[in-house]
Amino acid sequence: MSMSKYRIKSVDELTFTDDGMFQAVMREPEICSEVIERLLHLKVSRIEYPELEKTIAPYFSSKGVRLDVYLKDPEKIIDVEMLSYPQMELGLRARYYQSMIDMDSLMKGQNYADMKSSYVLFICKNDPFKDENGREIGLPHYTFTTKCHELDGLNFNDKTTKMIYNASGYKKEKDEKVRDFLRFVYTNNPGEDDFSNLLKDRVMRLKEDEQFKEVYAAMNLREMDIRREERQAALAEGMQIGLSKGLKQGMKQGEHEAKINAAKAMLADGVDINLIVKYTGLSVEKLKTESGKWEAEN
Repeated sequence: MSMSKYRIKSVDELTFTDDGMFQAVMREPEICSEVIERLLHLKVSRIEYPELEKTIAPYFSSKGVRLDVYLKDPEKIIDVEMLSYPQMELGLRARYYQSMIDMDSLMKGQNYADMKSSYVLFICKNDPFKDENGREIGLPHYTFTTKCHELDGLNFNDKTTKMIYNASGYKKEKDEKVRDFLRFVYTNNPGEDDFSNLLKDRVMRLKEDEQFKEVYAAMNLREMDIRREERQAALAEGMQIGLSKGLKQGMKQGEHEAKINAAKAMLADGVDINLIVKYTGLSVEKLKTESGKWEAEN
């Protein structure tokens, strides 16, 4: 995994799959409906873009993640996520997003029996699943529902579906419309597909839109604030570890470990190495060593 994938891009560098751009393009109901119908094979009668309940938002934002596209129609709730670089613990991420959907619904006073069908849709540029030998499985899509292990055909009927698309496997996709969309996601080449060319056109227009540029800048500032809070929490945790040892050496060790963890987080985000030196006090040589370890681990 290259650290450059975590670098904040300029507006001119953005493609459809990048944070900010994907959300902006998908705010057009016609485009959002077409993506849903292509990938989930569902008809969407009317799209709403609701905000999470204020009581949910603090828990939501504290995790440092946000739902890319959270939408409803009278019968369904759908969360669409674009994952342009490999993610750790994809299943747990899907579980967390599902919990956000359920909490948001129930805190509006909905009874269990009235809960809508919900879908968590991940669009991944690369295959998130590997076999026991570490090789990519290579399917263009994976569908997960809750079923009984002991009895085939017995469904839990919890109305939840997790759908994961692997854009890198687009050549194996049999549905032509899905294949064209996945190819665009993976290559940024719309080919002759009218819808993919429409997406490309919307991206180009947004790059010239001053309001989008302001929103994109504000989004990145918020991300930086979240990362800064995470680094400060890591430093505080390291100090606590040191204090619990009751020794000065323990304190120094705990603080040093926290600084290393914070540095790794910043390296993962593509933060300039000179800024990391300023924030952590670690030497350039030490950071280069940690950078090598981080890349080897990932």
